[in-house]
Amino acid sequence: MTQRVTLGTLAGVVGFLAFVEFTSGVLQGFYTPMLTDIARHLGIHDADVNWLEGTQLMLSALVVPAFAKLGDMVGHKRMLVISTGVTAAASLVLPFTDSFGLFLAAWAVQGFYVVWLPLEIALIWSRARRMPGRATITARSAGLLVAALETGAITGALVGGALVDALPLEVVLIVPALLVVVCFFVILFGVEESPESTGGRLDVTGLVLISIALVAFTGGLSLLRLNGPADPWAWAVVALGVALVVPFVLWELRVDDPLIDVRMFASPALGPVFLTAGLFGVSVLGAQAPLSTFARTDPDVYGYGLGTSGFATSLIIGVYLIAMITGALVFPLAARLATPRRTLIAAATLVGIGFLLFVPFHAAYAQLITNMVIVGLGSGALVAALPAAAASAAPPTQTGVATGLTNSVKTVGGAIASCVFGIALFHGATGSGVAAEGTAGSFSGYLTVWIVCGATALVAAALLVFVPKEAFTDRAVEGAQALPVG
Repeated sequence: MTQRVTLGTLAGVVGFLAFVEFTSGVLQGFYTPMLTDIARHLGIHDADVNWLEGTQLMLSALVVPAFAKLGDMVGHKRMLVISTGVTAAASLVLPFTDSFGLFLAAWAVQGFYVVWLPLEIALIWSRARRMPGRATITARSAGLLVAALETGAITGALVGGALVDALPLEVVLIVPALLVVVCFFVILFGVEESPESTGGRLDVTGLVLISIALVAFTGGLSLLRLNGPADPWAWAVVALGVALVVPFVLWELRVDDPLIDVRMFASPALGPVFLTAGLFGVSVLGAQAPLSTFARTDPDVYGYGLGTSGFATSLIIGVYLIAMITGALVFPLAARLATPRRTLIAAATLVGIGFLLFVPFHAAYAQLITNMVIVGLGSGALVAALPAAAASAAPPTQTGVATGLTNSVKTVGGAIASCVFGIALFHGATGSGVAAEGTAGSFSGYLTVWIVCGATALVAAALLVFVPKEAFTDRAVEGAQALPVG
């Protein structure tokens, strides 16, 4: 009976937060069918659209740690409201400018939505802390939120593709902006604040140090993507970004209230989760564009690909997203029947198997669909499981930081993969003498994508084997809370 009351108490909150994640999904899917139209509107080359993705990834890597920490300090709902307000303001700029510089800046700032999911998981975990079965409740809620996210992505892609064919681009771009405005008021009036805030103050020095390191690192990756792997200056900037992490870590170990408790990376429960998130980012953020372009490639011209139409390609993406929804919803049941740790291992293994199946099976539409379903089931479970696992394994005052770190590490993994895949595909295309106007890659480049994605997923599964057996369960949480603090 208590369990039913608990779920009933959370139902309203999860419902409102599900709308927030639906909005997040719309933002992630809505613009994809019209990127070429956006390029023509701004008067830029199609290749310059990559700057939109790169700047948003870079900003999200900076925003998540700060907002996650502030959520623990002053309230997760408060930071959710602020980040949604910033996202709405940026979204409202996009329909009213044809300046690439201003559009690029607004697009990057719109990336504040990446902090929504970690804040929501931390909010649910905080509210469920005094309730029985809170790890189960958090995992189930995470599955519902990810299902809402992927439903929004499917809806956004379909609606965006239909509207851009029927209406002027400026009018089409207003639609997601208005949805984010509605989302702002839904959070403001429909979501309750987390019952406990830790207080403290923001570690500004740590934020500056990690920001400089991430800017240098992602800037170096951008230079590698533009200039190729033979550019020594690009490698020097990447190395500088990595080296700048050292003073950040040393500072975080000294301060009493750090921006990121770097000791969490040494935790036997949290460390593998963060590594899994980074390795998972390789496929979930880095492989989507190559998979789409491979499907569109004309086999009569290039000797590989399927030559699918835009609609047929969107069906592949839609099936993949539906599989992700299924994986997210099945995760709580699987975690209850087995354990969260074993379910995470199985999910990562599915992602690895699905991508490695592309190596021998890629010549038919049904083969791509089958592979993407396997990848989607594992990916959906991981998207739902990783923030919930981090929240349940984190210290009580660091849930927002821990869930936020899963997103930050995943973003860094995706940024690295984006660079590596871009170099592999670009140089494969130029090496074969094929112009990069159509498909920016050779068959060897696509093989690289599939093998790297499959291998990193299997490495993640292997790392999770070493996580304590009872990690991410209520038993583990109760044991951790029974330990003396300080």
